[in-house]
Amino acid sequence: MNNERTRNTAKLAKMAMLVAISIVLVMIIHFPIFPMVAFLEYDPADIPILIGTFAFGPAAGVLLTVVTSVLQGITVSAGSGAYGIIMHILATTTLATTAGLIYRKHKTKKTAIIGLLAGTIAMTVVMFFANMIITPMFTGMPLAAVMQLMPFIIAFNVVKAGINSIVTFILYKRISPFLHR
Repeated sequence: MNNERTRNTAKLAKMAMLVAISIVLVMIIHFPIFPMVAFLEYDPADIPILIGTFAFGPAAGVLLTVVTSVLQGITVSAGSGAYGIIMHILATTTLATTAGLIYRKHKTKKTAIIGLLAGTIAMTVVMFFANMIITPMFTGMPLAAVMQLMPFIIAFNVVKAGINSIVTFILYKRISPFLHR
């Protein structure tokens, strides 16, 4: 029992470290991908979350996403408020859960790639519909205006998830031994 408690405490500490890294990354790296829609900013916050999802499973990925989104939303990204928190939770939970569910079956490079690609596609689809429903509610922007921005929103989600997936794929096997220690 004590050994299990020690393992759980170590896992929780490693997850907290991943949340902290995610927030620090957002603080130092964030920039618009498309100047004409500068509010859509790339940030690498999903990389530690994806790494944690691969290391500890999809449920841990959801927990990492929610904690990171709330802390980020009340600190470094406070300007976006509840809207930013909700959108971050939807996007990253979709990406991480999809990738994590696929990867946990067979932990190989091939399933990591398939999971990250599927997660990128799933995130893009979910955010298409989330932007149609949630963006008008929170911003007051008419649906027609959101639809005019949709090519940028789709491209943004593909690029952001794609970059974060590639970096995760490159880093995970190097970081994995520390997380499983």
